[in-house]
Amino acid sequence: MPQLTTAQKIGQLFFIGIPGPEIDAVTSDLLEEIQPGGVCLFSRNIRERRQTRDLLDALREISGADILLSVDQEGGLVDRLRRIVTPMPAANKITTAYEAKEFGRIVGETLRLLGFNMNFAPVVDIVNDDRERFSNGLHSRTFGRSKMEATELAFLFLVSMQAAGCLGCVKHFPGLGASEVDSHHELPSVSVSEEEFFGTDLFPYEALLADGVAKSVMIAHAAFPNIRLQEADQNGKLLPSSLSPAIISKLLRSELGYDGLVLTDDLEMGAIVENYGIGEACKMAIVAGADMLAICAGVDAIKEGHAAITDAVERGEIGEERIDESIARISTVKTTLENPLPFDDERLNSLSDEIAELGARLK
Repeated sequence: MPQLTTAQKIGQLFFIGIPGPEIDAVTSDLLEEIQPGGVCLFSRNIRERRQTRDLLDALREISGADILLSVDQEGGLVDRLRRIVTPMPAANKITTAYEAKEFGRIVGETLRLLGFNMNFAPVVDIVNDDRERFSNGLHSRTFGRSKMEATELAFLFLVSMQAAGCLGCVKHFPGLGASEVDSHHELPSVSVSEEEFFGTDLFPYEALLADGVAKSVMIAHAAFPNIRLQEADQNGKLLPSSLSPAIISKLLRSELGYDGLVLTDDLEMGAIVENYGIGEACKMAIVAGADMLAICAGVDAIKEGHAAITDAVERGEIGEERIDESIARISTVKTTLENPLPFDDERLNSLSDEIAELGARLK
C-alpha cells in the first residue's frame, strides 16, 4: 500500500455497505468522502450476475484494486447469492471432510468469478445439543455438533475456499454459540462458565489461529459475565466483546498470539446502537484493538462513525501510531488478495449445477 495521508488511513479502517445495486450519486459521494478499506455487499446490492460483477469492478476502479470486497456467503439462511446461483446448503448440513472441501471450493470460485475477494465466513460458533434450543439466529449457520466437528469442518472449508483465491473471515469471536438472544436485536449475555468458555468456545479459534489458516477474525457483540476478562463500561454496564480491550488486545492478540486482521461485526446491530452511539462505538472499538469497523447499511451512520474517528485522531484521543498498527495489518492482508477471475457466465452455470449436486447429497 502506498504512503497514505492521515485521512486516507482513517478511511481504510472502515468496512462499509452501500445503498443499492449500482454506483449512484449518493454512493459515489460516500466512497469519495470515506475512501473505505472494504465494502460488503448484501442482497439489496445483488440482482444479476453481470450487474454484480460490474458493481464490484466499479468499486475497484473507484477505490483501488486492493479494496476488500466481501459478502456474507455462508449458505442456508445467509445466502446473498440465491438470486443469481443455485441456493447453497447450510453449514450444518455439511458432515464430511469431502463435503466441506467441495463447499469451500465452490464458494471460493463462485465469489471470484463475480468479483469478490473475501467472504465473511465460516461461522465457528459451537452449537451442540445443549445449545440448539437458544433463539440466537445461529441455527444451521455453524458446522458440526461438537467443538471437534465444528473445528475440523470449518478448517477444511476455509482452506479450500482460500485455495480458490477467496479470503475467509472466522466469526464470531470469542464465541456466540451459547448466546440466548440474537445480537442483531440486543446484547447477548453469554452465561457460560470460564471452563466452558475456554474449553469449548475458544477451541476452534485456538486451532485455526495456531495453524495460521485464519487471516481475518470478526468480533462478536456479546458479554460474558462469568469470565475473568469481562469488563464494564463507564456506566457500569457489561462491555460488549467488540468494544473490549480485554477480549481483543489481551485475549485474542496477547494470549492467543494473533496478529492478523480484526473486524467488528456490524456496529449498527441492536447490541451496539441500543447502548452506544455509532461514533462512540467506533472510537471504543479502535481503542480496544479492532482494525476495521463494519457499518453495513446507513450512509449517515457511516459518515458519523468516520467523523468521530477523524475528530478523535485530530484531538489526540486516538494516536496515529494506533492507527498505523491497524494499517499495517490491513496492508498485509491486502498483499495476499487474488485478482478476480474473468467473468464467465457458463462457468457460473456449471458451479450452480455443482451446488445442486452437493445439496442433493446432503438430503
